[in-house]
Amino acid sequence: MNNQCPWCGSEKAQINLWLKDEFLTKEDFHICECLNCGLLYTMPRPDEEKIGNYYKSEEYYSHQENKKGFIPKIYESVKKTNLKHKYKIATEGLKVGKMLDIGCGVGDFLHTAETHGWECIGVEPSEEAKEIARQRTKAQIIESKELENIPDQTFDIITMWHVLEHVDKLKWQVEQLQRLIKPTGRIVIALPNYKSYDGQYYKEKWAAYDVPRHLNHFNRNTIAKIFKSKGLSLTKTDKLKWDAYYISYMSEQYKLHQIPLFRGAYRGWLSNMKARRSGEWSSLVYIFEKNDQN
Repeated sequence: MNNQCPWCGSEKAQINLWLKDEFLTKEDFHICECLNCGLLYTMPRPDEEKIGNYYKSEEYYSHQENKKGFIPKIYESVKKTNLKHKYKIATEGLKVGKMLDIGCGVGDFLHTAETHGWECIGVEPSEEAKEIARQRTKAQIIESKELENIPDQTFDIITMWHVLEHVDKLKWQVEQLQRLIKPTGRIVIALPNYKSYDGQYYKEKWAAYDVPRHLNHFNRNTIAKIFKSKGLSLTKTDKLKWDAYYISYMSEQYKLHQIPLFRGAYRGWLSNMKARRSGEWSSLVYIFEKNDQN
């Protein structure tokens, strides 16, 4: 088993949490903290040919369309509101140009960007989601390995909405982001924040650990350090406040509490209230730009 940190390669680490795949298989995993760079990462890491098995569930809402039930309806309603907020965060102050959305899923964000005039390319590993995205948008939908065929400095904006935590080849991915963004471009990364109130409250039951689908676990300091080492500066942070409610609801389910929807709504609200002071929102959006853009 490879125990190396996926970012710096160090084998010096300590175990922070023992936890299960609460969402699907109930298998045991643990989260290690690299003592060199501070990154948290999931162990053991499933092989590339096996990781897809951990996504095969009718309850995996991010890749599900037109599902029936109360919770999927709430999810879809909030998603529409979130899309408008995401678009504003990502593009504010930018002229329309070329966009790359990595982990585009069924093409929701691509569709939103296209309606505003952006020329888009999406990256998506799921064949089912890829086909839906192609029907919904005009965008070219490719696989990650095809990024290497795209010329340097092609994009005005690159977005990854809750995707970098899933990436196995972390160093390769960050290097591709640095290579593909224009000198005046913008990279937008949304990630779960385990230092949020809900992350600290639910601990090993926190749904946003989502092992082993989430291979990497970031906080504000580690993500800034990683990108800075590749010449990318953190210029702004924002939040996705609705995520706290969904993650808290899922976490309540994992704790087998009664009325998880109401208990989750309370914890999500409390997390957002505390984040107003601490800045540690359940989901943080990081905006990076090249150091030499000026």
